[in-house]
Amino acid sequence: MDKEPVQKKIESLTKILNQHNYNYYVLDRPAISDYEFDQKLKELEKLEKDYPEYVLDDSPTQRVGGKITRKFNNVNHKYPMLSLSNTYSKAELEEFDQRVRKLTQSPFSYVCELKYDGVAIGITYINGVLTQALTRGDGISGDDVTHNVKTIRSIPIRIYDSKLPSEFEVRGEIILPHKSFIDLNLEKNNNNEALFANPRNAASGSLKLQDSSLVAKRNLDCFVHGILGDSLPFTSHYENIQQAKDWGFKVSQYTKKCSNIDEVMTFIEEIQKIRTELSYDIDGIVIKVNQYDIQEELGFTSKFPRWAIAYKYKAEQGVTTLDNVIYQVGRTGAVTPVAELKPVWVAGTKVKRASLYNADKIEELDLHFGDTVFVEKGGEIIPKIVMVDIAKRTKDAKKVSFTQKCPRCGTPLKRKEGEAVFYCPNSSLCPPQIQGKIEHFISRRAMNIEGLGEGRIEVLINHKLISRAADLYKLKYEDLYGLEKTIEDEETGKTKKISFKEKTVNNILQAIEDSKKIPFERVLFALGIRHLGETGAKKIARQLKNLETISKTSYEDLLAIPEIGEKIAASIVDYFNEYENIQTINALIDAGLKFEIEQPDFESMSSSDLPLAGKSFVVSGVFEKYSRNELKEIIEKKGGQNISSLSSKTSYLLAGEKMGPEKKKKAEQLNIPIISEADFDKLIQ
Repeated sequence: MDKEPVQKKIESLTKILNQHNYNYYVLDRPAISDYEFDQKLKELEKLEKDYPEYVLDDSPTQRVGGKITRKFNNVNHKYPMLSLSNTYSKAELEEFDQRVRKLTQSPFSYVCELKYDGVAIGITYINGVLTQALTRGDGISGDDVTHNVKTIRSIPIRIYDSKLPSEFEVRGEIILPHKSFIDLNLEKNNNNEALFANPRNAASGSLKLQDSSLVAKRNLDCFVHGILGDSLPFTSHYENIQQAKDWGFKVSQYTKKCSNIDEVMTFIEEIQKIRTELSYDIDGIVIKVNQYDIQEELGFTSKFPRWAIAYKYKAEQGVTTLDNVIYQVGRTGAVTPVAELKPVWVAGTKVKRASLYNADKIEELDLHFGDTVFVEKGGEIIPKIVMVDIAKRTKDAKKVSFTQKCPRCGTPLKRKEGEAVFYCPNSSLCPPQIQGKIEHFISRRAMNIEGLGEGRIEVLINHKLISRAADLYKLKYEDLYGLEKTIEDEETGKTKKISFKEKTVNNILQAIEDSKKIPFERVLFALGIRHLGETGAKKIARQLKNLETISKTSYEDLLAIPEIGEKIAASIVDYFNEYENIQTINALIDAGLKFEIEQPDFESMSSSDLPLAGKSFVVSGVFEKYSRNELKEIIEKKGGQNISSLSSKTSYLLAGEKMGPEKKKKAEQLNIPIISEADFDKLIQ
């Protein structure tokens, strides 16, 4: 048989079936019957089997999966996947609107989108082909689930458009529709398997299955709500999202552009009325500033974008009885009260415990043992007591009083002026503080010492092998081999054994050795200084270069570092005034950890090596020679500083194509030099 007609037939069937897939899964407007579709698919499958050399990457037969992934690689996001600040109050939405208007004088609009209760995903396309899909993870890096995402029929594997950017990333939410969730749980019930608690858990669990052919059977879906890249077709969010729809992505019909906060409020009320009628779960509305140049102007806090916020609908409540109050001690010594409840179902899960936050919250609720309480999930996740039915309280009910001593070590608690939390000051001997600090130290975002999870740190502490993070670097094979402990799962009541076998021990020791290569920014974060998060640690490390300088920097000078507030500055000063902390640091230095930034010593370099020293830059627009990220890296390597928004102290606005006119106008008003990519090349040379 002549192969050329076969190749053309395969190409034709692939194109036709992909269009029908799009009609069915994205537009929800099937143009042919299921039988006709299946017949065409079988014809394509036979041709591909006989002529495998002509199988196309975007063939619908590739949607069935079959790839086995033993371990999901952790990959850094090109653009961080930040979370949004949440509110349940319309008054706070108005405050958000007022803050935005104070920070910019430029006209802008909002875009309202459904806040899906699913799994966040970032999908990269290069030359129109799906090349990578990452989960949110910690926002800095996520798990590579590309093979599994390719089985989701509402996500295009290849896009045909001559105007498509050479590389871009779509952000979306992978969900499990209600019907698919019901079908999945029916199947699990018939197989006597544990049921999923809710569609979100089912979507998350499905996305991490090792066999992609099983993922394909779960009928996951995906809504796209953002596009990132250096050469996007439009300079505003809403217009690019509409373009994504033309490229074949599933974009919600409820996405709406609003000219002011009043229209936003109306949209929120409209969606609330139909929320229960949707075929998938949502828990709120996301509100974003539409114009990209205004987004850049507003910038970010250390955790959230200033140009977006999530409004959450009131959570489902359950009514139950308070049995007891226990107290948990965190790694920083903070003591948190936790309510033990008679089990109650709330938003698809059985709740037996709820957070009480602090002593003030207990007092505010006027909580008594045996009270009838209303429980809901904060953000649909963390259970909390929101109200007490005082009418049902018995006369002899005993009032709940916050403990005066540490529940673990018996040390009298302290409370700093102006703070709501009580702390155990016995940081060097209190067991949960010791364990919490070491677990933070070994975590993936800190020292990334794999193999010590699942309660193994507790085993080492109980055997008196470690009492602080530095002790990890003294461990030997003979210390670990043969250790074991049996633990009980609180939820299931089942027991399992934790053991240190030969392979496990060797992996742990190798991970400890490898951690000595971790850069200073993460070592600083790993120390567990109270209030100092990952972003703050990175800012301080890059500004002050080494631990010795940080330890000697005053409170006032720490405050001068961008995004470092009073609490962080005070905590850093307090940390280096503690003798036990200095001992731990000295031991970590002896172990060979990195305590200075891995950059050239700027002071010893000539001015020709650091042509941008003392200069600050705002980078905006699309560039021909470099991406924005590449430009920012060059600026830092050449001694300069990147900042997110223009001010009178900004040295240069580095402007590319499609830069917002308002940013240009503001730079001109502030007399900030506006330079091109060519001008920048001259500066660094």
